[in-house]
Amino acid sequence: MPRPLKVLVATVAVAAGGMAAGRALGYRLGLHTVVRCRRGHLFETVWIPAVKLKALDLGVARIQRCPMGHHVSLVVPVKERSLSSADRAEASRHRDLRVP
Repeated sequence: MPRPLKVLVATVAVAAGGMAAGRALGYRLGLHTVVRCRRGHLFETVWIPAVKLKALDLGVARIQRCPMGHHVSLVVPVKERSLSSADRAEASRHRDLRVP
């Protein structure tokens, strides 16, 4: 198998494993992941493990721009069961770029 193909297969495997692990822990990872910045703002972003173009990945957290406070911050995904319906509505009104 050519090296570029091996890298692609490994990246897809890591991303799929990370998504499965995150969902098993109660996080909704993918296109509409609710995250919280260090200032407490809730917003939606694309969260795919091992795939990032607009953020610095720190494993379970990222450094990226917060669209609510217009600042760069450490953000972490929020467990679905800890969100109220008002929290979900607030986060859906503030979406980050649709790029992982």
